[in-house]
Amino acid sequence: MTARDLPAGARLIAPSASLSYLDVQSAVLPRPVTALEAWQRMKAQRSPIFALAVRIRDVVSGWFGVEPIRGFSAAPAPDPKPGDRLDFFTVEHIAPDALALVVRDRHLDTMTCLSVADRTLFVTASVVTHNLFGRIYMLPVGPAHRLIVRRFLRGMVRAMEAERRTA
Repeated sequence: MTARDLPAGARLIAPSASLSYLDVQSAVLPRPVTALEAWQRMKAQRSPIFALAVRIRDVVSGWFGVEPIRGFSAAPAPDPKPGDRLDFFTVEHIAPDALALVVRDRHLDTMTCLSVADRTLFVTASVVTHNLFGRIYMLPVGPAHRLIVRRFLRGMVRAMEAERRTA
């Protein structure tokens, strides 16, 4: 995938040629949402699989001095600005149609960007690894990330469809 193939509004942690990992997924939603609303809806979902994955990640990564992430809080963010923290992410960019969240450490830099166009939500994840641990870390995390995002997107669509039916 090249920068030309990215959804409008999507941001990457680095130029596409220098990425160690890139994943773009999308879902057509029952109604338009802002990027921040999409983030809040996704992270509000409770998933035992995600919770287990985070616990395993925190234990194993802790052996290498990596800070724990502990998952997502259920509380919505009131009005985040660049530089603010949303759980373990730092807000790098926020607009109605795009939210770019980053984590940078000595092992890797990662960005998750939610971008919306009409009723389509795109989740773009990009990573640059800095060392052997970062590369090894991404071996299980890359495929797990794809599955988790896919599950969050499906859950969000189902929840929004249920809301529409009961409204």
